[in-house]
Amino acid sequence: MVRPYLPLNALRAFEASARHLSFTRAAIELCVTQAAVSHQVKLLEQRLGTLLFRRLPRGLMITDEGMALLPTLQESFNRMADMLDRFEGGHLRDVLTVGAVGTLAVGWLLPRLADFREKYPFIDIRLSTNNNRVDIAAEGLDYAIRFGSGAWHDTDAEALFEAPLSVLCIPALAAQLRTPEDLTRQTLLRSYRADEWPSWFEAARIEPPAIRGLVFDSSVIMMEAALQGAGVALAPPLMFSRHLAAGWVEQPFPIYVSKGRYWLTRLKSRHVSTAMEAFRSWIAAMAEQTRGSGNALPG
Repeated sequence: MVRPYLPLNALRAFEASARHLSFTRAAIELCVTQAAVSHQVKLLEQRLGTLLFRRLPRGLMITDEGMALLPTLQESFNRMADMLDRFEGGHLRDVLTVGAVGTLAVGWLLPRLADFREKYPFIDIRLSTNNNRVDIAAEGLDYAIRFGSGAWHDTDAEALFEAPLSVLCIPALAAQLRTPEDLTRQTLLRSYRADEWPSWFEAARIEPPAIRGLVFDSSVIMMEAALQGAGVALAPPLMFSRHLAAGWVEQPFPIYVSKGRYWLTRLKSRHVSTAMEAFRSWIAAMAEQTRGSGNALPG
């Protein structure tokens, strides 16, 4: 069956009218007359052979057929707008969608993104954060920066660097911590990874105490609790170097424990675009700088 030709103006007139439920308000948005909008919608109804609106004395009521058509049109217009927005100065801007663990996004990636934008001005990064639980396919990500062992099903993983954990707390609490044993009398803030504090106490050669209380799914939130004096955090100093430099928190003991690495991951089935290769190359260089500075793993 040959589908009728549907003029773009008529589709736009219908979509605007459906949002406003008014030909008059749609006409104001589209900078045309009310009569022009009404004519375009009538033309579309004739082409489709069905009513899209019921005309009421005080506005419009969209029909079931109109409701069925509306979401597809809105999605199509939004996709066209997104594509057109990517053209700038004769160049097509690439869009790269990256998911990252919130701690790394705030503490390491964001301070470096200005360098990426300078090197690749026609690549726009859309950054989303997570607590390390991420579905790359479902979220439509080009890359996900994750923490762990690097073993994820159907995923290509490139190691970036380690970020060992150590004790961090406000100066007032740090003053009370002369030896690691003093921690057994403090409130220990913890993540959902239950083995972190026991591993740290093992590295300090101390029997770990019973750890109870708040559990955080983000080191960023846990550190905020520590800044408010709620307790002592076990977190990666690398990700909170700004807090340490400002004197907001202190690291009372030079004892570290590593529970994994940060990895740049993508689905193996995902074609590597030019923008993806640029980001991979850039973040690998940034990770190399971090490892070379001695900030990722203490000597």
